Amino acid sequence: MPLLCVNVDHVATVRQARRTFEPDPLEAAHEAIAGGAHGITVHLREDRRHVQDADVLRLAEAFPGRLNFEMAATDEMVSMARRVRPAMAMLVPEGRHEVTTEGGLDVVRHRDRVREVIAALAAGGVRSSIFIDADPAQAEAALSCGASVCEVHTGPWAHAAHASGVASQPARRELDLVRAAGGRIRALGLQFNAGHGLSTANVGPIAALPGLAELHIGHSIVSRAVIVGMRAAVAEIRAAIDGAAASGSAVHSAR
Repeated sequence: MPLLCVNVDHVATVRQARRTFEPDPLEAAHEAIAGGAHGITVHLREDRRHVQDADVLRLAEAFPGRLNFEMAATDEMVSMARRVRPAMAMLVPEGRHEVTTEGGLDVVRHRDRVREVIAALAAGGVRSSIFIDADPAQAEAALSCGASVCEVHTGPWAHAAHASGVASQPARRELDLVRAAGGRIRALGLQFNAGHGLSTANVGPIAALPGLAELHIGHSIVSRAVIVGMRAAVAEIRAAIDGAAASGSAVHSAR
């Protein structure tokens, strides 16, 4: 079964709307683990629009070996990653005017800088992942830079599934791209993760992909948690992931 890492960024978004002390991302993270999450993800952005430095420090202390730290490829973030020693540091593109991450990091274009950052992280004992679009060329560039994990951006799949339906031709095209990228990632000897825009409504076909190691999901879980609570929201999506993965494993075994 793919492991589930829950992104608690948007718990901090609600808190920062009032610049107050609640809701607490650390408390939300504990509830997510209680609901069945295997790990916690946070993105410390340059503009500190949601997660703050203190949140990262507290989460790293509370969840040693379970924190996925999303970061831009900057010296500031390399220093933070080396300080907190997360289970994994994931390099993502970052724009000040974007609402959320809009695509994968262009490793082909920024190969020299990515290689430099990954080397600095490795020197600090930090394992590196890269968030990439569903493009085998990006996976190959990630390998050449020293990454050990690639997380495939599933936003286009999520948008197509929402607009046209999970079984629609546009959605199937996007799913095929994710499948092909995942196959290439695994063939290169890298770990295949996936995330962005996933929910109980669309996670099934992604969770059923062969060799998928981890799913990183945030917004839909936090949104659902407003209604039913974090623990229940995580349990719901875990059920969707596990059910789809079990079905997919049975199909692949039959072949």
